[in-house]
Amino acid sequence: MTFVQSIQVKKHSIFALKISLPYLAVIISQLIWGINFIVAKLTLTIIPPMTLAFLRFFLASILFIPFVMVQKDSLKVNKKDILRFLLVGIFMITFNISLFFIGLTKTTVTSASIITLVIPILSVLTGWTFLKERIYMVNLVGIVIGLIGALFLLELPSIAIGNSVDYISVLGDILIFLSSVSFVIGATLARPLLKKYTTLTLTFVIFIIGSITFAVPAVVEYQQNPSWISHITFFSIVGVIYTVLLSSITAYFLFEWALEKIGIIKADLFQYIQPLIATTLGVILLGEDLHYSYIIGGILIGLGSYWGTLGKEKHKLHKAHKV
Repeated sequence: MTFVQSIQVKKHSIFALKISLPYLAVIISQLIWGINFIVAKLTLTIIPPMTLAFLRFFLASILFIPFVMVQKDSLKVNKKDILRFLLVGIFMITFNISLFFIGLTKTTVTSASIITLVIPILSVLTGWTFLKERIYMVNLVGIVIGLIGALFLLELPSIAIGNSVDYISVLGDILIFLSSVSFVIGATLARPLLKKYTTLTLTFVIFIIGSITFAVPAVVEYQQNPSWISHITFFSIVGVIYTVLLSSITAYFLFEWALEKIGIIKADLFQYIQPLIATTLGVILLGEDLHYSYIIGGILIGLGSYWGTLGKEKHKLHKAHKV
């Protein structure tokens, strides 16, 4: 090999590395969020839901401070936008995470991870219904298929024909679905803010709002059951650290960095890793069963999510505040 050929090979290798790193970052972020379903499920057996939510966003807010200080000029919030920031924080953080954590205590990781795939479908539906955005026929077909899949996961067909179902699990699935609806409402309200503020600024502010709104419920949980602290295990502490450092911080930055490099369409194709990881670990570690309704519902929601968002880039939302 000549010297020139050697240089060309090295340049090609460096170029290939630059191309592959963003994809690796996306995959790692999705793996973190997929595992987070298991971590949250197990941690919630020790730490009450509102307390876990408070710890997650309070600690994450503190860790975000050095990053936002670098862009402190962007932290200036117009008074006219304060109410919108508040509403985004309440829907995207407070309602979303509250419903998600409570729902996760009642249903399976498998079901919860698949149901959250309806978020981009609901986003397109919201934009079409309330914002009068253009929608294509393939999107409409995808929305219908995805929502039919959600009905299977909620076991409504079984209920309709009189089969016995676990109503506690159904309630959990409904709460997970409602948490997705809340996320979409918050994301829709956030769109005008993202035109004026950076994603980091928006995230930091709504994390602060989440911390404040979760503080009182966390105190109430302690007053109702102060003995939960005595049951804290090493794993529950690791669970809190995981949700803060990995799910809220690391995965967020990895995904947002990759987003800038490869674009939202390519990055979003990897979202299906998340339920695959969560479902696999749910079966292996938690002994969850794969009912036919999960399989049918998962396939329909997956197809619906892909077709429902085809050509609708703005509705392919990042996952930083979903779980």
